[in-house]
Amino acid sequence: MAGRELVNLIVDLDSAALGYTRGSFQWSVLDRGPFDTRAERATQDDNALWPWIDYEFGGTWSSEAFAGKNIVAKKGDRFAGFATYDSAGLKFSWLRGLGTKDGVGIFGPFGVSAEFRGSELGPALLRAALGGLRGAGYVRALIPAVGGDKLIDYYQKHIGATVAERFDRSRWREKKWRTVVLASGRGTNFQSIINGVATGALPLEITALVSNNPNAVALQRARAAHIPAISLPWERATQLRPDYDAQLSETVRRAEPDLVLLLGWMHLLDDRFIAEFPETINIHPAFLPLAEGANEVVFPDGSSSPAFRGARAVRDALAWGSRWTGATAHRITLHTDRGPVLVRKPLAINAGETEDGVLERLHPMEHQVMREAIMRWVFER
Repeated sequence: MAGRELVNLIVDLDSAALGYTRGSFQWSVLDRGPFDTRAERATQDDNALWPWIDYEFGGTWSSEAFAGKNIVAKKGDRFAGFATYDSAGLKFSWLRGLGTKDGVGIFGPFGVSAEFRGSELGPALLRAALGGLRGAGYVRALIPAVGGDKLIDYYQKHIGATVAERFDRSRWREKKWRTVVLASGRGTNFQSIINGVATGALPLEITALVSNNPNAVALQRARAAHIPAISLPWERATQLRPDYDAQLSETVRRAEPDLVLLLGWMHLLDDRFIAEFPETINIHPAFLPLAEGANEVVFPDGSSSPAFRGARAVRDALAWGSRWTGATAHRITLHTDRGPVLVRKPLAINAGETEDGVLERLHPMEHQVMREAIMRWVFER
């Protein structure tokens, strides 16, 4: 298969390759073998699963798994692997063909920790999740966006999957999405986006950088990259808040964005802005919970802390005594730092570490998280 190609695989859930009897849902294959695991169904309340997925696999998998039903395998108290099935609400463009047909259920994501790769645990989880789809009444399973001959061969060997749809990866880079960036500070995340656009890694056209801080380094970065740089401070002594918010919206509107990025933007947006520009992504320097209403977040080691929302997340985490922080890219909503999570990653805090030390290590993670979130947004177009 060409390196630029992705495929959707299809599996007949009545296939003899799965080894099911009609109507059965078998766990026995997960309850034996050298990996010494136990299997169970996970729910959205199983908060320990999602940070493990983020830590072990990264990317968008935890939020995708959160949208579906999950089977997990454990060795003792440690997660060994998981398989998601019957996800709902995902917007990836590769789900708009076979993924919308009656009788077709969605499989994935699916992962096994390094300790158990190459064992029977992976195929066992795979078959158990497909059994879950069959038990839910589906007749076929779609395994979406598979890349690479090795992984295709894996699914063909263990469950008799066949290629049903093909996609050229370059299709998601054909359009350059008009993007406005709002930033208030140094603009290191903004520079990362500039660099990604310059190398072709991000299919964006940055049409403007807007800052509410006339001394922001982000303005200098925009000018150096020949991007329109707009200084728009709020003159509190002479300008009412609603008037400033209307001016901000008009400034962004003139740039005609498909996408708005908040990269260290230190001004709460009003309801009208959020309604007019719903395709807005924010980067936040904390490991936020996947459940939008949750006020507590669980970390990969099982510890938990308050969800540090607001302008001083790292400082608040250190003051509270948290052993973890992280970075989260999320959609904006009317509720500050509570929008749907696109990508998040945890970062352990070292003993005695200062705020500056944490931020220095956190910035590269923010850059990675934001790039992955942008590409997820692109894949959803």
